[in-house]
Amino acid sequence: MKRYVLSMIIVAALVTADRAAAQKPATDFQAGDRILLRVEGDSALSDTFTVVAGPALRLPAIGEVSLAGVRRADLEAHLTRELSRYLKDPVVHARALIRVSVLGEVVRPGFYAVPLDLVLADALMVAGGPTQDARVDRLRILRGESALWSGNKLQGAIARGSTLGDLGLRAGDRIDVPGGRRDPDSKWRLAGLIVTTLATVITVITVTRR
Repeated sequence: MKRYVLSMIIVAALVTADRAAAQKPATDFQAGDRILLRVEGDSALSDTFTVVAGPALRLPAIGEVSLAGVRRADLEAHLTRELSRYLKDPVVHARALIRVSVLGEVVRPGFYAVPLDLVLADALMVAGGPTQDARVDRLRILRGESALWSGNKLQGAIARGSTLGDLGLRAGDRIDVPGGRRDPDSKWRLAGLIVTTLATVITVITVTRR
């Protein structure tokens, strides 16, 4: 009996650790991530680039720039240092993107490359926003066959204005907006999610279509 109880405690600890790791904000780059790069005065280096194995960023006429150990928050400073080896006093603007799918009751379901500093509500607006049948109170973030975020915990994160990075999203995760019969408060949740800036939506849509 004691052995059984000990085994159950170990299993519970492993599951808790796995969930904590899954929900830890993403800090390192992985192959498949995308970076929106703009170097003032250099059109060849102003584009959206995909992170390759290493991880590294493969740039025209420069080659691969290592991203190993680089935190997303330090991306712009890191690329400025690296590009200074090839360009004189470069002015670098860089933004990390991840490719996620937005599914279910949104106007334009599909795959989108979005910035990690985008709040979840704005990520839905990139896909056209929730439809009238959307149950935003049942919104889920999925990874594989498991729900990474859902229920009251996710609703609380939305209310706090959590970004995709805060939620620990990675390339390949799915934002699922279920449909169905709405509860009396659903229209207020829907209205809350639609509060966003037009400038942000236009910027992100432009990025995803490049």
